Amino acid sequence: MVLTRCVSRTLLSASGAKAIRIRGNNRHYRTTSGKTATAGTAGGAAFLLGLPALSCLAYEAYRRVQSSAVVQALEKEEVLEQADYLYSCAETEKLYQLLLQYKDSDDAEFLWRLARASRDLSLLPNMEAERKKQLVFEALEYVTKALERDDKCFAAHKWYAVCLSDVGDYEGVKVKIGNSYIIRDHLETAIKLNPMDATSIHILGYWCFAFAELPWYQRKVAAVIFASPPSSTYEEALEFFLKAEEVDPNFYSKNLLMLGKTYMAMKDKEKALLWLTKAKDYPAHTQEDKEVLWRPEVFNVSSINKCNNVK
Repeated sequence: MVLTRCVSRTLLSASGAKAIRIRGNNRHYRTTSGKTATAGTAGGAAFLLGLPALSCLAYEAYRRVQSSAVVQALEKEEVLEQADYLYSCAETEKLYQLLLQYKDSDDAEFLWRLARASRDLSLLPNMEAERKKQLVFEALEYVTKALERDDKCFAAHKWYAVCLSDVGDYEGVKVKIGNSYIIRDHLETAIKLNPMDATSIHILGYWCFAFAELPWYQRKVAAVIFASPPSSTYEEALEFFLKAEEVDPNFYSKNLLMLGKTYMAMKDKEKALLWLTKAKDYPAHTQEDKEVLWRPEVFNVSSINKCNNVK
């Protein structure tokens, strides 16, 4: 709009210059080189004299666009910082409402955080079943958009794997097992993009544990549906849980719990007791932390020495 107005004014200036030339064809003016020129070129000169103004206005428009981009970048950083703070404080509902304003954003950083917040909200106690289901599917929708916007975002891959697993609970065993291949692929991609993200490593360990402890009859069902159903071992799960702890020690109560459970499954009661005790002593900041404390393995940790064959 600025450029259009400037061009209009410049053309008007050129028109006015022609009128001056008609009234005084023999007028002279001094050029910057010191030579004399006739006023017969006054129209062209007036147009050229308009160019500095045009350039100035164009620069001002460019400067304002650049300034606006900087402001938007600062606003983004502030919102993300606030979102991460609310997440660390387990303010799930406030976090969800904050990020919901950006559900139509093209920025993957907003979208995967919104997916995570939607999922966390669905896990709150006393959540109505229908609302829970809605939030689970919304979470998958948001994180799918995040991946479409930026497939190099490790967090988008991680939370896509988590949300896809959640949706599987509503779509039956066949779909859930079929999705497990996709889930593992996305977790491995997330770890490749960010090898220092302990959560991605933990989730992959949980994936391995789930298939390692799969009951024999479910294995039979999986074998009927799929030529080569997904499989894993407790040893592989343990490797990922230990790696997550190495990357970020004591980062997650559930990783401590899963280390204890894995050692129990492997009949190593001494190490199981060590990690379950750590889980019991972990400060309960979130709802998930509280749930870990009430798990039978943790709540009755002192009785582990009496157990001979506990999974």
